[in-house]
Amino acid sequence: MMRIFMPWMAAIGLLLGSLPAVLAIPLPEGTVVPAPAVLEPPPAPIWSREYSLADMGRAGDVLLLGIRNSVQLELPLRRDRVVTAATLNLEYHPSPALLAALSHLRVYLNDRLMGVLPAVGEEPLALGQPLRRQVALDARLFGDFNRLRVEFVGHYREICEDPANSALWLSIGQGSTLQLIEQALPATQDLAHFPAPLFDARDNRALELPMLFAADVPLAERQAAAILASYFGSLSDWRGARFPVLLDRLPEVALDRPPQHAVVFATNARRPALLADRQRFPDVSGPVIERVAHPESPYASLLLIRGRDSADLQRAVTALALGTPLLRGARVEVGELPALPVRRPYDAPNWAPVDRPVRLGELIDYPQQLQVSGLLPPPVTLDITLPPDLFVWRNQGIPLSTRYRFTANERGDESRLTVRINEQFIDSLPLRSREQRGALDELRLGLSDRQGSGENERLSIPSLKVGASNRLSFEFSFAASVGSSQQDRCQTVLPASVYGAIDEDSSIDLSGYHHYMAMPDLAAFAGSAYPFSRMADLSATRMLVPAEQGEASLTSLLEVFGHLGARIGYPAFAVQLFDDWAVASAEPADLLILGQWPAALQAAGVLPLQKGLADHLLAGAPPRTPLSEPQTVASTAVTLSAAAPLAAVVGLQSPLYPQHSLVALLADSDAEHHLLQEALADPARRAEIRGSLALIRSSGVVSQTVGEPYYVGELPWWWLLWFHLAAQPLWLAGVAVLVVLLGSFLIWRLLRGVARRRLEER
Repeated sequence: MMRIFMPWMAAIGLLLGSLPAVLAIPLPEGTVVPAPAVLEPPPAPIWSREYSLADMGRAGDVLLLGIRNSVQLELPLRRDRVVTAATLNLEYHPSPALLAALSHLRVYLNDRLMGVLPAVGEEPLALGQPLRRQVALDARLFGDFNRLRVEFVGHYREICEDPANSALWLSIGQGSTLQLIEQALPATQDLAHFPAPLFDARDNRALELPMLFAADVPLAERQAAAILASYFGSLSDWRGARFPVLLDRLPEVALDRPPQHAVVFATNARRPALLADRQRFPDVSGPVIERVAHPESPYASLLLIRGRDSADLQRAVTALALGTPLLRGARVEVGELPALPVRRPYDAPNWAPVDRPVRLGELIDYPQQLQVSGLLPPPVTLDITLPPDLFVWRNQGIPLSTRYRFTANERGDESRLTVRINEQFIDSLPLRSREQRGALDELRLGLSDRQGSGENERLSIPSLKVGASNRLSFEFSFAASVGSSQQDRCQTVLPASVYGAIDEDSSIDLSGYHHYMAMPDLAAFAGSAYPFSRMADLSATRMLVPAEQGEASLTSLLEVFGHLGARIGYPAFAVQLFDDWAVASAEPADLLILGQWPAALQAAGVLPLQKGLADHLLAGAPPRTPLSEPQTVASTAVTLSAAAPLAAVVGLQSPLYPQHSLVALLADSDAEHHLLQEALADPARRAEIRGSLALIRSSGVVSQTVGEPYYVGELPWWWLLWFHLAAQPLWLAGVAVLVVLLGSFLIWRLLRGVARRRLEER
């Protein structure tokens, strides 16, 4: 064998040896050899963003004192970007009593000292004039979660100072900002990071997520997109979420703003132009989830949701919303899905449970939320959201079992724990000495509902507004002798470290309450998505949409579901969309209408508002105050015609099922849909949506109450009778007289029978 291969090996060696000579053949003079092409990556988007104190967790000015001399500002940053430069612009008002040579500010970034600023300017300023200073921050120290700390070192005299003296203060104003230069990082096309980068929990801004469709989106595909919008809405929560719809076009990219990620829906038969290349994007045989880069920028990512038909799209969306940890790689094929959990009424994740006592540890947002430190600590706060139809009329109160710990003195003092609900005083508990301290105190949170009986009762009993975001606060007030300065004696005492904590096993008991509420109440829809939020998966909700929807109308549809998801905290897995009124109203359910009134309702003539070429409005009384008893209001018909846009939100009783409600979001043109979207996205405008009719114009939102109220829910018959008679004094007096007469008659008959029996015995 070796003899056979030897000649071949020699020939190959001779050929390889001659290659350098062949390659070394000189080229004619003047011949230009082109350099190999080098593909340079596109430049990364770079932009500047300014963060205010509100963006970093401080809604108002920050007052620093001698014994509370530091403030910590928190700034989370998305993982798909990096900070290249940072500057802190401080605006602050110093106390006129501060000594310029000794008073200063220290600025820390993630516990690293960044700079020292004078607390007092070189030249005296007029009282009330702020100082403005800049501090350059090391951009390399910024990470996913950043802490910016400002410490105040103040002195009003060189010796014999009292750290608690009222002259030691410095106020950091809302004009202070943090200026960052941010740069995008290339997108990693890996589904293991989902929901990032489409949604990043570290981003405090409102979510903006475009959704891309082919033209003429069918109803089932819209339903799949609505489920996904509700899922992202539940993630965004208080941030808010916007879902601009793009038909057959991609979101624009630019080098001076953050990259825009998007979601693309496509089936084998209907696909946007982006997926027209069937060699790169062949037909699929089932639900597929895929991550690809934006064709115009490697820094933007597109989430492709594909399937054979719209049913596959719904399966893919459901798999995403379930949050399975099995997602990984750039492409995932969805198989069989597990059965979705069966929801119970009033089990929305954003609501506190109302069927059992709830530990305060279940209501916290971060581990150290129930602990504070310092002589003047901030209050411990908890947000509690309740169903708006919780019936608390003339209730004795909600039991609150409070367990707390604190740094106890050897002897008693005036230290106290103050409890408030919605900034209204509940009780004040003494913080006893080490020998006297107790661990358990029972409280009852006094409350009155929106059907309160009188002004004196509302003033004397704190009000718990059910259905809104209620804030329960515990404020530790520590009494201490910090320092002293006398005529013949100079003594300075540094404050000791003191701590206070509310135990996580403390509980609030919201069980045992009935559900009964006067409707229509659009404030419940705007604040709690009620009545649709009664079932967290919207299984008792049906939605009527136009047969054909353009970009503006589809955007309204998705942002409505984003609003529902944010209020409920759970995706709308079981919602049903219809474009036919007869089918939508065939079964008892709460109805949500988008666009225009159905012809059947318009013909009935019972609508408070009809929109068209001329707007027909039943104008009624101003909105009821939350504590007033619902009353019948007179209404008059008004007919108007105008060219300017007008959107509306209308609430009324279902014409077919008395225990169900109907909420209509009325908008015809793109401009009206834009008004509706802005009203749902803006918390201030959303708070103005109340009563039974809310008109949305460019100037704002005007709400009215039109027609008679109706009631949803159930009450025991004795509660039902007493509740409704309490608002009718004449009827109540008549019933009282009737009961007295009936009782007198029965007693008279009883006594007469006793007397007759005695006479017969004689």
